[in-house]
Amino acid sequence: MAREFKRTDRVAEQLQREMAQVIQMELKDPRVGMVTVSAVDVSRDLCYATVFVTFLGIDEDEKSINLALSVLNQASGFVRSLIGKRMKMRIVPQIKFEFDASIARGSELSSLIKKARKKDGDSVSDESNASNSDDSQTDSE
Repeated sequence: MAREFKRTDRVAEQLQREMAQVIQMELKDPRVGMVTVSAVDVSRDLCYATVFVTFLGIDEDEKSINLALSVLNQASGFVRSLIGKRMKMRIVPQIKFEFDASIARGSELSSLIKKARKKDGDSVSDESNASNSDDSQTDSE
Protein backbone atom coordinates (compact mmCIF):
# COMPACT_ATOMS: atom_id res chain seq x y z
CA MET A 1 0.00 0.00 0.00
CA ALA A 2 1.39 3.40 -1.00
CA ARG A 3 2.09 5.93 1.69
CA GLU A 4 0.09 9.09 1.81
CA PHE A 5 3.15 11.37 2.05
CA LYS A 6 6.69 10.93 0.84
CA ARG A 7 9.48 11.01 3.38
CA THR A 8 10.85 14.24 1.91
CA ASP A 9 7.47 15.92 2.53
CA ARG A 10 7.40 14.77 6.16
CA VAL A 11 10.99 15.90 6.72
CA ALA A 12 10.23 19.26 5.07
CA GLU A 13 7.24 19.85 7.36
CA GLN A 14 9.25 18.94 10.47
CA LEU A 15 12.14 21.13 9.30
CA GLN A 16 9.77 24.04 8.77
CA ARG A 17 8.42 23.77 12.32
CA GLU A 18 11.85 23.38 13.91
CA MET A 19 13.38 26.09 11.72
CA ALA A 20 10.70 28.60 12.75
CA GLN A 21 11.30 27.89 16.43
CA VAL A 22 15.08 28.02 16.18
CA ILE A 23 15.10 31.28 14.24
CA GLN A 24 12.58 32.88 16.58
CA MET A 25 14.15 31.75 19.86
CA GLU A 26 17.86 31.36 19.17
CA LEU A 27 18.79 33.81 16.41
CA LYS A 28 19.16 37.27 17.92
CA ASP A 29 20.26 39.52 15.08
CA PRO A 30 18.41 42.86 14.75
CA ARG A 31 19.22 43.06 11.03
CA VAL A 32 16.90 40.14 10.37
CA GLY A 33 13.74 41.34 12.12
CA MET A 34 10.86 38.93 12.46
CA VAL A 35 11.22 35.96 10.13
CA THR A 36 8.38 33.78 8.90
CA VAL A 37 9.32 30.42 7.43
CA SER A 38 6.76 29.97 4.67
CA ALA A 39 8.03 26.74 3.08
CA VAL A 40 10.90 24.28 3.02
CA ASP A 41 11.97 22.33 -0.04
CA VAL A 42 14.12 19.26 0.67
CA SER A 43 16.11 17.38 -1.96
CA ARG A 44 15.32 13.70 -2.53
CA ASP A 45 18.52 12.56 -0.81
CA LEU A 46 17.74 14.85 2.21
CA CYS A 47 21.15 16.54 1.95
CA TYR A 48 19.97 19.99 0.87
CA ALA A 49 17.11 22.16 2.03
CA THR A 50 15.94 25.46 0.62
CA VAL A 51 14.08 27.52 3.22
CA PHE A 52 11.69 30.18 1.90
CA VAL A 53 11.26 33.10 4.32
CA THR A 54 9.46 36.41 4.56
CA PHE A 55 10.37 39.29 6.84
CA LEU A 56 8.35 41.55 9.08
CA GLY A 57 9.86 44.63 10.63
CA ILE A 58 12.25 45.46 7.79
CA ASP A 59 11.72 47.60 4.74
CA GLU A 60 10.45 45.89 1.62
CA ASP A 61 13.27 47.24 -0.51
CA GLU A 62 15.69 44.84 -2.15
CA LYS A 63 18.71 46.05 -0.17
CA SER A 64 17.16 45.26 3.23
CA ILE A 65 15.93 41.88 2.05
CA ASN A 66 19.33 40.95 0.65
CA LEU A 67 21.02 42.01 3.90
CA ALA A 68 18.63 39.90 5.98
CA LEU A 69 19.11 36.93 3.64
CA SER A 70 22.88 37.22 3.84
CA VAL A 71 22.69 37.28 7.65
CA LEU A 72 20.51 34.17 7.64
CA ASN A 73 22.76 32.37 5.16
CA GLN A 74 25.82 33.21 7.27
CA ALA A 75 24.05 31.79 10.34
CA SER A 76 22.93 28.66 8.49
CA GLY A 77 25.69 26.55 10.11
CA PHE A 78 24.55 27.61 13.58
CA VAL A 79 20.90 26.94 12.68
CA ARG A 80 21.85 23.58 11.17
CA SER A 81 23.66 22.52 14.35
CA LEU A 82 20.62 23.40 16.47
CA ILE A 83 18.30 21.56 14.07
CA GLY A 84 20.62 18.53 14.29
CA LYS A 85 20.21 18.46 18.07
CA ARG A 86 16.40 18.71 17.82
CA MET A 87 15.74 16.23 15.02
CA LYS A 88 16.78 12.61 14.92
CA MET A 89 18.32 12.39 11.47
CA ARG A 90 21.46 10.71 10.23
CA ILE A 91 22.23 13.62 7.92
CA VAL A 92 21.07 17.17 8.67
CA PRO A 93 20.50 18.98 5.36
CA GLN A 94 22.62 21.93 4.31
CA ILE A 95 20.40 25.00 4.55
CA LYS A 96 20.00 27.78 2.01
CA PHE A 97 17.63 30.69 2.68
CA GLU A 98 15.65 32.38 -0.09
CA PHE A 99 13.10 35.18 -0.02
CA ASP A 100 9.51 34.13 -0.69
CA ALA A 101 8.01 36.93 -2.76
CA SER A 102 4.66 35.19 -3.19
CA ILE A 103 3.15 36.72 -0.04
CA ALA A 104 4.20 40.25 -1.01
CA ARG A 105 2.93 39.65 -4.54
CA GLY A 106 -0.37 38.31 -3.18
CA SER A 107 -0.95 41.38 -1.02
CA GLU A 108 -0.08 43.61 -3.99
CA LEU A 109 -2.60 41.80 -6.19
CA SER A 110 -5.20 41.96 -3.42
CA SER A 111 -4.83 45.73 -3.15
CA LEU A 112 -5.14 46.06 -6.94
CA ILE A 113 -8.34 44.01 -6.87
CA LYS A 114 -9.75 46.18 -4.09
CA LYS A 115 -8.97 49.33 -6.08
CA ALA A 116 -10.57 47.90 -9.21
CA ARG A 117 -13.68 46.80 -7.31
CA LYS A 118 -13.97 50.21 -5.68
CA LYS A 119 -13.58 51.90 -9.05
CA ASP A 120 -16.19 49.56 -10.58
CA GLY A 121 -18.48 50.17 -7.62
CA ASP A 122 -18.16 53.93 -8.05
CA SER A 123 -18.88 53.72 -11.78
CA VAL A 124 -21.82 51.35 -11.21
CA SER A 125 -23.29 53.63 -8.56
CA ASP A 126 -22.83 56.63 -10.89
CA GLU A 127 -24.62 54.74 -13.67
CA SER A 128 -27.43 53.64 -11.35
CA ASN A 129 -27.84 57.18 -10.05
CA ALA A 130 -28.02 58.46 -13.62
CA SER A 131 -30.56 55.80 -14.63
CA ASN A 132 -32.60 56.45 -11.46
CA SER A 133 -32.73 60.17 -12.24
CA ASP A 134 -33.80 59.34 -15.82
CA ASP A 135 -36.54 57.07 -14.45
CA SER A 136 -37.76 59.72 -12.03
CA GLN A 137 -37.94 62.28 -14.81
CA THR A 138 -39.96 59.85 -16.95
CA ASP A 139 -42.33 59.11 -14.05
CA SER A 140 -42.97 62.80 -13.35
CA GLU A 141 -43.98 63.48 -16.96
